[in-house]
Amino acid sequence: MNEFAEKIVIFTDGSSLGNPGSGGWGAVVVFPDGGVTELGGADKNTTNNKMELLATIEALNFSKEEKASVLLRTDSSYVINGITKWVRGWQANGWMTQARKPVLNKELWEKLIIETKKRKIEWKHVEGHAGIAGNERTDAIANSFASGDTPKLFNGHKKDYKIDVTNVTYNAAQKSNKDRAKAKAYSYLSLVDGKIAIHKTWVECKARVDGKRNVKFRKALSAENEYEIKEEWGV
Repeated sequence: MNEFAEKIVIFTDGSSLGNPGSGGWGAVVVFPDGGVTELGGADKNTTNNKMELLATIEALNFSKEEKASVLLRTDSSYVINGITKWVRGWQANGWMTQARKPVLNKELWEKLIIETKKRKIEWKHVEGHAGIAGNERTDAIANSFASGDTPKLFNGHKKDYKIDVTNVTYNAAQKSNKDRAKAKAYSYLSLVDGKIAIHKTWVECKARVDGKRNVKFRKALSAENEYEIKEEWGV
């Protein structure tokens, strides 16, 4: 099946320089007739998660008049897990997490829920910085806006688009299985006796869990990843 001929294919990404800090979002929307539109925007005080959500919402809203189903590719597991798994529980709990804390970005999640009801959407996670052209382009758009620039956004036909968005092949040369182990930690999380702690260094984290039973610990690579771990642990 040629997904680009039968579906609206969307790539999205978000970025923030600081958390919170200056942020941007980017999207590439490819229509079955070959039309391609780049979208993007900025926010002076935001978070990466907000920008990931906004990119998705804006792209879906832009393509809402099309009746074709959507294949949405994003490197944000926060967005995918949130809309396909977590949101049902949040709604049932009155928009509270399992730890009885208010869900962050509630207004954006509510907007995304509205967009998902308009047509069938297939959510597909892609590896970031792995050579997938559409993801690389949305990353560039998002970072450009976050940096205060205004990139030129394309709006035309796929034949005139310099980026081969149909190339969705994972490039192992750009992304190896060792990336996570080598990547610089954003933070370390530990869960001991049901209580979570966030540490700046592995030494602090190790000191808390050493010698104790039924503990959990994990390295977070970003604020988004830190949030995902908390949700996974139910705290």
